[in-house]
Amino acid sequence: MKNRIWMAGLLMVGTASVAWTGEANAQEKSATAEMVEGEQPWMNAALPSEKRVALLLSQMTLEEKRTLMMGYFGTDFPPRGSKAPEEARQGSAGYVPGVPRLGIPPQWQTDAAIGVATQGLAPKKRERTALPSNLAIAASWDEKLAFQGGQMIGAEARASGFNVMLAGGVNLEREPRNGRNFEYGGEDPLLAGTIVGSAIAGIQSNHIISTAKHYAMNDQETDRNAVSVIIDHDAARMSDLLAFKIAIEIGSPGSIMCAYNKVDGDYACESPWLLDEVLREDWKWPGYVMSDWGGTHSTGPALRAGLDQQSGYPFDASAFYGADLKAAIESGSVAPELVDRAASRILFAMFEHGLFDHPITEAAMTLSDDLLDHGAEVTRAAASDSIVLLQNSNNLLPLTDARRIVVIGGHADKGVLAGGGSSLVYPVGGNAVPEAEPRMWPGPKMFYPSSPLEALRRRLPNAEISFVDGTDRAAASEAARTADVAIIFATQWAAESIDVSLTLPNDQDELIEDVSSSNPRTIVVLETNGVVLTPWREKTAAIIAAWFPGTEGGEAIADVLTGAVNPSGHLPVTFVDSLAQLPHVNPPAATEVKYIEGAMVGYKWYESHKEKPAFAFGHGLSYASFDYGKLTAQTAGSSVTARFHIKNTSKRAGKDVAQIYVSGPGIEAPKRLAGFEKVELEPGESSSVAVLLDPRTFATFNRAQGGWNITGGTYQVHLARASDDVVESVSIEMPTMPLTPRF
Repeated sequence: MKNRIWMAGLLMVGTASVAWTGEANAQEKSATAEMVEGEQPWMNAALPSEKRVALLLSQMTLEEKRTLMMGYFGTDFPPRGSKAPEEARQGSAGYVPGVPRLGIPPQWQTDAAIGVATQGLAPKKRERTALPSNLAIAASWDEKLAFQGGQMIGAEARASGFNVMLAGGVNLEREPRNGRNFEYGGEDPLLAGTIVGSAIAGIQSNHIISTAKHYAMNDQETDRNAVSVIIDHDAARMSDLLAFKIAIEIGSPGSIMCAYNKVDGDYACESPWLLDEVLREDWKWPGYVMSDWGGTHSTGPALRAGLDQQSGYPFDASAFYGADLKAAIESGSVAPELVDRAASRILFAMFEHGLFDHPITEAAMTLSDDLLDHGAEVTRAAASDSIVLLQNSNNLLPLTDARRIVVIGGHADKGVLAGGGSSLVYPVGGNAVPEAEPRMWPGPKMFYPSSPLEALRRRLPNAEISFVDGTDRAAASEAARTADVAIIFATQWAAESIDVSLTLPNDQDELIEDVSSSNPRTIVVLETNGVVLTPWREKTAAIIAAWFPGTEGGEAIADVLTGAVNPSGHLPVTFVDSLAQLPHVNPPAATEVKYIEGAMVGYKWYESHKEKPAFAFGHGLSYASFDYGKLTAQTAGSSVTARFHIKNTSKRAGKDVAQIYVSGPGIEAPKRLAGFEKVELEPGESSSVAVLLDPRTFATFNRAQGGWNITGGTYQVHLARASDDVVESVSIEMPTMPLTPRF
């Protein structure tokens, strides 16, 4: 990791920005002297990024600096009478002009969460690979898999002509009805930050920039442009902001995208607390902050707070960082050094992540077969490892001896469901159900052409497998009655700009009740945004959570159902038993939502209030069986290492996720996730595992007391299969101490 001291001091608000301005003449003279060694010395890749920024910035005009700060929508947008810049990649999310005379490349930005997205208004769609949803990747509990997925979609982005990918959704799931939860990493900050940070690192391994978003507390789509989140700042640092911090530590994103919502009454994109105090003063983060599309609301206040780049104009009310910024500088209401500060942050990220040294040279509309084949392999493996086996009564799964199987509902004869909105990836072959509504924003409602029905038929050639669409419950029940096994595909579409009910739509609960009454050997496959209510679970034999499983989702589901792949996913969220268990039972108010739960997000809230969920955070079954034991914990200052033994006691190879939780003085909840490890074992194989626990999971944050501090006393370290399934616990003594770093 390169030394960040220069950028940490230089890019802070206040005295640091004044220091930058005061040294400008000296830097310019130094840069001029070095110009004799080369026409553009900042193009020397051997120099540190900080030095390259200083050399280049001194050669830029004020107008050129402003150019880097103003981004445009990359697609024609008739509702606003807007035409995309000619240099943009048509159908893309954004474009920021470069400065050709100085060798500064443009930023070509693609929307993303699971792959290279195309905007719905584009006349021609890029057909690309879609990973399973971010929430599904979090369900894998596998940072290596997350990195590989990011690496794959980053490679497709680069081949498509993009050097900025708007991926990296890390918002915690506080509101399970949020229609955008599929883009995020679940309810725990350690898990979400680790998985999303790993994906960001994978994307950026292609010499492109990835973002972390949506910063911060962007946890609902209802009134997302107006609602103000009220939360105790210290509690935020132990929950939502901790997830971002971990993602930044692991992924080192070049950019952070600030959110639509307000926090404490300030828009997130002009919040001094979020952008100045947390990002710059405390975290010393050196990259640049871009706004979400339509998330900029001012010029001077936003720039002073720390917003470096306005994105996606004309979604904002005005060109705040375009003509408005020029006028503000000319009037003296905005100091030129603020422009220097913003431009230097943007240039730093571009140097640091290879945009200068590995320039984009092609922008293919159609990718090579080799690249798409690799994408299919990666996304199928990711989907298989992300599927969670929630229930398996009498070991009905995997399917081995069924001869008559009926598949019901969910368009399983044609494909698998995807989430909607700006992150939508268009697949090779197009929409498998083009008549599905809605067809316009936030749609189209997309089904990827990977049919679970056809995949099952290929894997079970000796079985008679029929399909019933499920619209006639009586017909579905009759088909189930005469079958050995019934498989219901239950779907819940969700998308950006809408929130959803936790009740399955279109009377699917009633369908499941009727079918399972006719045939107790009923399997339910959930293709959903995330959490749904399961009032029928005691009547069904097996349930799997397949999430939105991506462009190879049908193959992955069939792999798991037939045992070609042993399921190894574990829940990154809690499946509640009823709405009454939520901290916010009723939908949030339009203008303000108070996070009364503070840092007690998800399983921490439910355990604190003794609520028994339908399926707990961390839960996930396997076709194999594993024994855990011999837990020990060793301390060295604030460092704690948990060691334990795990053995595969079955005749089937498999993977399991060993989870370590901690509890003790000062911790706001009964326990916190402190570490985890996904372990793969052959039949009869055993392994000794060591997990280094994050010291912050033993600590509390109090900014008035200097940051993170451990309260001295006795702590419990728990080895668990899930948050509600502790196998073994040991006690350790921790002294009172501050953590380093403090923030």
